[in-house]
Amino acid sequence: MPLLDIRDLYSGYREVDILKGINLSVDPGEMVVIVGPNGAGKSTVLKSLFGLATVRQGSILFNGKSIVNLRSDKLVRAGICYVPQTQNVFPTLSVQENLEMGAFVRKDDFRHQVAKIYDLFPPLKEKRSQPAGTLSGGQRQMVAMGRALMVDPKLLLLDEPTAGLSPLYVEQIFAIIDDINKLGVSILMVEQNAKPALRMADRGYVLAMGTNRHEDTGPNLLNNPQIAEMFLGG
Repeated sequence: MPLLDIRDLYSGYREVDILKGINLSVDPGEMVVIVGPNGAGKSTVLKSLFGLATVRQGSILFNGKSIVNLRSDKLVRAGICYVPQTQNVFPTLSVQENLEMGAFVRKDDFRHQVAKIYDLFPPLKEKRSQPAGTLSGGQRQMVAMGRALMVDPKLLLLDEPTAGLSPLYVEQIFAIIDDINKLGVSILMVEQNAKPALRMADRGYVLAMGTNRHEDTGPNLLNNPQIAEMFLGG
């Protein structure tokens, strides 16, 4: 059974449907990447999952249970965490405080999880007392992902995690995402840097105008000349 199963999903904002009947799934431990042109509805998929867009039709099952329009705190408790593209850290709080904010639903001693986060993101450890807003873009992205991992999620939703980063940080962030996935966390990622994202993905979906256009393994999508020309920049 898929960990996440989306069927015939229509959703959007106000009275406008951005997604028009898409289907998508993520298996346990899998990394799935969504690519496509601007305006395709990629980010709306994640926002629909996390209750930030209005679902008007279709189903979203997580571990076999419907999560349509559930509140964000209930989704986090269920094991889903979402890292938005922008405004994804508390800029005036320290790195340590940002991580602690990520544990808001936990009632146990989570210090061991903080230690695991610093092991996964070594640059953050020495800056643990520094306000997150003063960090570089790549380091802020590490804080945002680290905060999401504080609840040890089953599924991590990443919206454009390398957007606006320098090539050095793009490479680092992709390597860390791969490490997170190898720890057993399923990942659903929207990414404009499509080629490197698909290289590391188990499967990929190509969306266009709010609908499914292609689905295949990451390597197969990369090696399809028609898809490369139309959606991946040649």
